[in-house]
Amino acid sequence: MSGRARLKVTVGALGAALLLGAAAQAQDIRGAIDIHVHQAPDSVKRSADADDVARRAKAAGIRGLVMKNHWESTASLAYMVRKAVPGIEVFGGIALNRSVGGINIEAVRRMVAVQGGYGRVVWLPTYDNDTPAKRADGTPFVAVSKDGALLPEVIELLDFMGQNPRLTLETGHVSPPEGLMVVRAAKARGVTHLVITHAMVLGWIVAQMQEAAREGAYIEFVYLGALNGRLTFKDYADAIRQVGPEHVILSTDLGGVPPNTNYPLEAQGFQLYLEEMHKLGFSLAELNLMAKTNPALALGLEPK
Repeated sequence: MSGRARLKVTVGALGAALLLGAAAQAQDIRGAIDIHVHQAPDSVKRSADADDVARRAKAAGIRGLVMKNHWESTASLAYMVRKAVPGIEVFGGIALNRSVGGINIEAVRRMVAVQGGYGRVVWLPTYDNDTPAKRADGTPFVAVSKDGALLPEVIELLDFMGQNPRLTLETGHVSPPEGLMVVRAAKARGVTHLVITHAMVLGWIVAQMQEAAREGAYIEFVYLGALNGRLTFKDYADAIRQVGPEHVILSTDLGGVPPNTNYPLEAQGFQLYLEEMHKLGFSLAELNLMAKTNPALALGLEPK
């Protein structure tokens, strides 16, 4: 082989190695924070116990997790998981469904007061959200508005959260118009950490996501939402480019055990999610922004 031929082979191999290295970096979840994880114990079946979820995440280099339960506060769970699995930042929160009294500011106060201060997130109603179908068939729900205005108890909650700047407000499963009302009112009352919960899954269109982003909210895109066949990763990518990665958080929403479906566990799923988004053209810097920096800022943490 001539010297020139050897040089071409060497340069080609080096280029391939650099490309592989860049791909590996872009898919690196070390330092990521997953703000949307489900775990056992729960009142429905989950794929893994909370301590096991945390151990796997820590082994993968994930910086932190927010553990979610639709029916009870996870602030105490976060405290115990941190003791069992030191070295990973675990947070909890409370979803304001019927099981905790709906829009119940006293339940939020108690969540905030749990030892450790790891109760950080307040979700507006999720499974007990207000929908036309529930109104039609008489299913109980938790309302957040009436006649185009937020209810007094929601305003009281926003005032409380504005006075507790370490808290993060998430919109839960409320409708996009209600979510926008909440974001505007929350911002006016000094709430600094706002997240639109898995927006596309709940039917938010790009214009609504852009409006929420202009008001200072992060827009969450969950891995689970692109696994059920209704949305695709390309749908996500198209929307994220229009909203802007600087306004987006990537999280998983993993931990469920749906019938006849094998979803990956949290750490593996987060890795696969970043790989999918990398294939669709998102750079290392953009993925780090959406999976590491933005979720840290949404929780009032210093980015690393």
